[in-house]
Amino acid sequence: MTPRARIIPVFVPHLGCPHRCVFCDQKRITGAPAPAGPEQVRTALTAAAGREKETELAFYGGTFAALSRPEQEALLDAAAPFVDLGGSIRLSTRPDSLTPEKVDFLAERGVRTIELGCQSMDDGVLRLSDRGHRAADTETAARLVRERGLRLILQMMTGLPGDTFEKSLETARRLAELGPDGVRIYPTVILRGTPLYDMWKAGTYEEHTVPEAVRWCAGILPVFEERGIPVIRLGLNPTEDLSGGEAAGGAYHPAFGELVASFRFLQRERELLRQAGPVSSAAFLVHPSRLSAAVGHRGSNRRALEEEFPGMKVSFRGSENVKRDGAAVEIERPE
Repeated sequence: MTPRARIIPVFVPHLGCPHRCVFCDQKRITGAPAPAGPEQVRTALTAAAGREKETELAFYGGTFAALSRPEQEALLDAAAPFVDLGGSIRLSTRPDSLTPEKVDFLAERGVRTIELGCQSMDDGVLRLSDRGHRAADTETAARLVRERGLRLILQMMTGLPGDTFEKSLETARRLAELGPDGVRIYPTVILRGTPLYDMWKAGTYEEHTVPEAVRWCAGILPVFEERGIPVIRLGLNPTEDLSGGEAAGGAYHPAFGELVASFRFLQRERELLRQAGPVSSAAFLVHPSRLSAAVGHRGSNRRALEEEFPGMKVSFRGSENVKRDGAAVEIERPE
């Protein structure tokens, strides 16, 4: 199964978390007002009955491995019939919550994928974010998951307190070295009611804006692509709460992943034009499935290129002969 296999999400916001990180409000992020219990697990699985194989029940939003053993057993017992029919379980947890004994227990109960909330591999950034763990804990936990033969997904954030592009890039490099099956990248969003919101209002935290986060992520993605590691999520999943104003600032956009894809196309398009020299018109050829990204959000790439290269007419069209994330250009030169 790939990291993009069918998922049945069950949200357990803050369940098991030993303390609150400065940026975090899982209830707003997940849209779930309270953690799910065994009955909610059974309800979710009933709705998916008959589709157990190649499907994962996913516990998101808490620190599952930090729950007491009875709490873990209650949730896993509710999922046992699903596992018996061929389903598996995915869960998210903090790196410092795992021990060899806990990983063995989870594997025995049908867990096949563990997502680690690493966030950063810079201890200074982790300290300023009140994460309560170190980069070394991530390395240890990743090794435990790998040694047990489970799939490993790593989560990182950009723009946390004390972060820089260079630190985020180094985080990506160190996470890639751990050989995950997939990665999620979450640029920092300022949520109302969090300590980070208060820090922002007090001027002690500088906002990680959408344009900045787009640039950072565009620079980070090649680290994982070069190793064949899928990035399975870019940016927070949009919810009514976040889009309705709970995201007070920071790098929240409902189509953040598309913004990054468009910016990367803009970089390629600029380079093609620079190599071409003086041009009066340029027709960019891209795979039909990527035409929207190549044009940019609301035509932003077209506008940016025409402003950067005055007097040049820009157009785009799809071509099956171009690789999915590639681009070619047909040009006309001034007479």
